[in-house]
Amino acid sequence: MSHPEPTRFEDALTGAVLGLALGDALGFVVEAAPSEVAGEYARDVLRAGRAGARHHPHFPFGQYSDDTQLARELLASIVDAGGWSPGRFGARLAALVLAGADVGAGPGTRGAANRLLLGAPWTHAATPAPYAGNGSAMRVAPIGVLYDGQESRWRECALEQSRVTHGDPRCAAAAVVVAGAARLAGRPGRLEPGAFLDQLAGWAEAEDAGMARAVCGLGAWQALSPAAAAARLHASGLCAAPTGAWRGVSPYVVPSVLWSLYAFLRSPDDWWEAVCTAVEIGGDTDTMAAMTGAIAGARNGPSALPGALLAALTDRGRWGAEALARLALRCAAVARRPLDTVEPGVIVAESTRS
Repeated sequence: MSHPEPTRFEDALTGAVLGLALGDALGFVVEAAPSEVAGEYARDVLRAGRAGARHHPHFPFGQYSDDTQLARELLASIVDAGGWSPGRFGARLAALVLAGADVGAGPGTRGAANRLLLGAPWTHAATPAPYAGNGSAMRVAPIGVLYDGQESRWRECALEQSRVTHGDPRCAAAAVVVAGAARLAGRPGRLEPGAFLDQLAGWAEAEDAGMARAVCGLGAWQALSPAAAAARLHASGLCAAPTGAWRGVSPYVVPSVLWSLYAFLRSPDDWWEAVCTAVEIGGDTDTMAAMTGAIAGARNGPSALPGALLAALTDRGRWGAEALARLALRCAAVARRPLDTVEPGVIVAESTRS
């Protein structure tokens, strides 16, 4: 039986989902490593064609982290509810944490999940400011593609999914930036960096002026080499993380999103090089590679991702690349259905098949 060729929309959405997952898995190998270790990994393993030869200290190669798990639960919640439902996403998030199945969820996300489990409504579960981790930005990129044709819906979803777990307005602004970047990247045609950053800053401005200024400022050093750009980022003071000392870029939302945008814009048409750049700075490498990989995946589609590495993707034997791609297509079908034909209540689950 023949299958229809995927549409550009389906290709961009699947590319965003799989690009996020594979970027996450590649960066997870050296998560929290200093720049010299991450740089060596990017140079001597990834760029040398040896990806997969090195793995995370506690997991085999291909295991992804909570970045992909939460993106998956976000998309699955949309299939569950027949459309966007922050309450349904919150329920899935809480169930993941309750089962002890999350792979490295941060304190902001974990705290929100615990409050949800204690009965808090999603509107009152978020970890409050000044905590500003990148947990709500790392998972959101596919939403920008999914609802690209619905101007208010993609922003509503990006913002509300952030506010389930993160109360700081910088997190909401960053979520809009990452979703918006994937939205723009997923469209065909030439990408002009200045206009791209201006649009993202404009979307961020309504949520947090500081995030908007940081995105605008990226234009001044976007053309620098990675070493020079890293020095500029560290010199800016934006890497000062209230959640503890990190070597490299911390999970603080502002610098990690900026570096992800830098890595994408340096090589927008080369998924592999963009992800290598995201990783080499060190620090929260899985999240930066996930955000970069999702944006570049939306632009270049799943065919740009190395098939042998995609085949290794796993969440401890479940939810491999094929299952994630099927989820993306199920979400695409939900997003395209008229609202009056939606039939919620179909719970997405995945067997041990990949």
